[in-house]
Amino acid sequence: MDFTTLKEGFIGQKMISLPKSLIKRSKKNKIIKQFYTTDLGYYPKANHHYIRRNKGTSEYIFIYCTKGKGEIYSDGTKNLISPNQFFIIPKNVKHEYRADESDPWSIYWFHFKGDIAEKLYNRYKLTNTENYKNVPFSIEKINQFEKIFNLFSLNNLENHIEYSNLLSLSFISSFIYYDFKSDINLVNKESIIDDIKNYLLQNLGKSLNLNEIADKFNYSKSYLHTKFKKNTGYSIMVFFNLKKTQKACEYLNYTDLSIKEISFKVGFEDPLYFSRIFKNFMGESPRYYRKKYRK
Repeated sequence: MDFTTLKEGFIGQKMISLPKSLIKRSKKNKIIKQFYTTDLGYYPKANHHYIRRNKGTSEYIFIYCTKGKGEIYSDGTKNLISPNQFFIIPKNVKHEYRADESDPWSIYWFHFKGDIAEKLYNRYKLTNTENYKNVPFSIEKINQFEKIFNLFSLNNLENHIEYSNLLSLSFISSFIYYDFKSDINLVNKESIIDDIKNYLLQNLGKSLNLNEIADKFNYSKSYLHTKFKKNTGYSIMVFFNLKKTQKACEYLNYTDLSIKEISFKVGFEDPLYFSRIFKNFMGESPRYYRKKYRK
């Protein structure tokens, strides 16, 4: 048996449960069938808030606490939730959650489904919890929730529902992927990577190698390689060649410079080698790229 306790409700509370007809439309909509919301709300100072679902729900449940405290029991595990922390309860799993009796939580919440819902949840589970355990409070996040809530409240026009659900996906993703923003904790390490990226962008016309770059910043090649790839997804030289290639695309599109001249401008003395690098990134030769985009 499932239990829901709200006493007399919470002053300032608001919630929307979308009608089944609308959820069916969302499930078939080509734009939002990947992710769509079924319920959402905000409970401020939710005194005596308690819910238990022995069979869980068919949706995933996102809970974001901004004030107070609470507890979430999911799949036999107890989780304590404090301000600026969030939790996602998986679908079809027995769970219960409650506000703290002495300091009840204030929470924003969503129920969501869709083709990518499970993938989002799995990404959330893989995320380093120590990194996003405390997501800094942001008024922009609250404003975005208000916008989403108001859009869902206005009407059931197709474009409104699409936009509301896309914003909901953005809102929840900003929490799930927060670890990517806080992955490197020391500011000086972040600035080193940024400095290297800026240095490379300012020297696209030069032929630099990894030894020269490591010497420039007084770090070992292995250290810079590891940190740079963790930050950007690219090795330093692959990133450098990518940016050279993107700069070459600008020249091909907006100038009449020859392929040879462009090769020299982006730091390649051998035009044939430049063409191979260009094709590796763009999937076509510089000549064909120019011809295609100048039709």
